[in-house]
Amino acid sequence: MMGLSVLLLLGLALKAGAETVSLAYTPHLASENLGGKLTASTFTLDQPRCVFNDVVNDTDRIWLLVARSNAVSNFTRPRSPSELPFQSLEKNGFYMTLSTALDGYPCPDPAAGAGGQLTVLRVGNEVQCITDPARPDCNGPLPGPGPYRVKFLAVNPDGVTAESAWSDDITLVQARSPETIDVSPGRRSDSTIAIASILSILFAILLAALIAALIYKYTDACSKDGVVTLRESATITRYTTHHIYDQPGQKL
Repeated sequence: MMGLSVLLLLGLALKAGAETVSLAYTPHLASENLGGKLTASTFTLDQPRCVFNDVVNDTDRIWLLVARSNAVSNFTRPRSPSELPFQSLEKNGFYMTLSTALDGYPCPDPAAGAGGQLTVLRVGNEVQCITDPARPDCNGPLPGPGPYRVKFLAVNPDGVTAESAWSDDITLVQARSPETIDVSPGRRSDSTIAIASILSILFAILLAALIAALIYKYTDACSKDGVVTLRESATITRYTTHHIYDQPGQKL
């Protein structure tokens, strides 16, 4: 009787272990040419469209699991997403967010074409809920550059039913402090110095030409004024002569 119980328990354990399907899909950054694909607190993924459709039920929910890269080796599947709230990221290195129904990631319709629809997920773009315990699924901004890794999980009330592979490391953009930016001349390239030197020489030549033009113009004006003055000073003034009468003594 005891042996039968052990076999039943072993069978249940094997069945429970077999319930979680491991998929070959690996999450990755958006392939679209998007601005802000990586920022200091967010990143953008391609949606896992048509990935879970053949392995889970319509009642399952698809979740995104975000982890610090150095915590991945300690990951164990949660019984419920509420065990990994966003607010505990700093403590345990994981959180689950962006829950959606299976039809949220439908297979593409070849007849419809892309239609300009963006099929991406922006991770980290909610701010209001970061400290709200009523929002354990908050898609809050990431608190540092990382690196981070992600995977998608299909979850029902019994636990995780399917999961993707882990993504590669995702490192966010790191902002630089103004104090760390070196603006000293020693950091300038040789080409920059050469261009600055040429521009300085051209400016000096232009300035010298301008000064020479002004001197020439002033000198020419002064020369013309001098000639007019000389001619005016050399003019001989003529006087009208009067009749000179003989002295009275000469008439005697």
